[in-house]
Amino acid sequence: MFEKSICIDGRGHLMGRLASIVAKEVMNGQHVIVVRCEELNISGSHYRNKLKWDAFAKKHSNTNPTRGGPFHFLSPSRIFFRCVRGMMAHKTARGAEALNRLKVFEGIPPPYDKKKRMVVPMALQATRLRPGRDFCNLGELSTQLGWTHAELIKRLEATRKVASASFWKSKVEVLKRTKAAKAEALAE
Repeated sequence: MFEKSICIDGRGHLMGRLASIVAKEVMNGQHVIVVRCEELNISGSHYRNKLKWDAFAKKHSNTNPTRGGPFHFLSPSRIFFRCVRGMMAHKTARGAEALNRLKVFEGIPPPYDKKKRMVVPMALQATRLRPGRDFCNLGELSTQLGWTHAELIKRLEATRKVASASFWKSKVEVLKRTKAAKAEALAE
């Protein structure tokens, strides 16, 4: 019925639209992995989104501040996870099981760099946001809020892209050789 798991590349997607689609998929029983959460976009200007985050960050338990909560995560993957969690009934058993089927990452960690990554056309910023409208990058917003691993992720992504390019080059060479060998075999 379902693929074993779907790997979605978050680059260029609008966070809220992607979150709603992912929430529906995991509630229906699909395993979903979202990579490169730091490349997600949020509609609205950077300044406006920073003000919205600051208002959210001030919220805490008024009756007992030692109780701890709500927790304000700074990492882009955790911000996206919380966005998805807010779109489902996560306190029920069905919702808790659905959240266990969701994995979110910054960058593309090793098991998923070899998997085919999908895009969701209904959530792409290029197709859903009118040209000229403001949007901000979740990674840049998180960095301004205090997330300290942006440089590390950029470094890891650069090494992954070099390895990926060399793999693709070797794969193209193998495909050319096999195509030539098949043509040669048919000619004989």
